[in-house]
Amino acid sequence: MRAGVPGMPIMDKHLGEWRGEYIHIDADGQIVDRHASHLYCRVPEDGSFSFIQTNTYTWEDGRQEAFDFGGRIEDGIAYFDTERITGEMSQVDDQTIVLTWSYKDDPNNYLYELIQLSLDGKHKCRTWHWMDGDRLVKRTIISETKVA
Repeated sequence: MRAGVPGMPIMDKHLGEWRGEYIHIDADGQIVDRHASHLYCRVPEDGSFSFIQTNTYTWEDGRQEAFDFGGRIEDGIAYFDTERITGEMSQVDDQTIVLTWSYKDDPNNYLYELIQLSLDGKHKCRTWHWMDGDRLVKRTIISETKVA
């Protein structure tokens, strides 16, 4: 694996492994789902992407899902176009990333995501706002700690 993510300096701080929890909340503030997460962000040796992140989700009942998200950085913006999602992300400052994205199987939805990295680079929190049309239908709160 090659070191560093050219074109978006904050991504270097996101490389490695992270563990955390996702909590999904409906528009009325009720928890509708929660599960553990393991993220592995890396720069592929073959140059196929600027970076790839593998997200593995595990529920208490043992169910598990894993997804790869490869991004290409051009002019300081990362673009995603996978089988599952399409979107883009930008670095706001030394600690903050903003993403806008949508699931390909539901063209009326879109999500806004804010990623905030701690000053020491060991923790991050993320929030998603799920929009259906122009109506907020769900929020996701994510807390993660770097493990490697």
